[in-house]
Amino acid sequence: MKLARFFLTGIFFGIVLTKAEAVSWYRIYEMFHFQSFHMFGIIGMALFTGVVGLQLIKKYKMKDYNGLPINIIEKERGFWRYIIGGSLFGLGWALVGSCPGPIFILLGTGTYAIAVVLIGALLGTYIYGLVKDKLPH
Repeated sequence: MKLARFFLTGIFFGIVLTKAEAVSWYRIYEMFHFQSFHMFGIIGMALFTGVVGLQLIKKYKMKDYNGLPINIIEKERGFWRYIIGGSLFGLGWALVGSCPGPIFILLGTGTYAIAVVLIGALLGTYIYGLVKDKLPH
């Protein structure tokens, strides 16, 4: 029951993304063809919310739901890993028509073909787990 609020928040978030058409293949298609601002606006607001949220967490030294302090570890600066990783992520997003986040939302809306993407995402995560120690981080 302690985690029920997170489950309900996830359901609410899924409804909001669906109603905002953020899980729509057509909206994603428009974004990658630079034909509409719709998705760029959603992503921009998410980025803004994340930046402001992280700054508030740092400033007020907020705690997690267990009462422990939230530690945000600074990442090592880099360029190529972000270019390569972002390009691979964007390529996969463009080819599939969905980023990993809405996979379960799309399953819930009855888009069962997305199950192939879910299997691919799980397989990719498993393979990464096998080779992560051999990759430069």
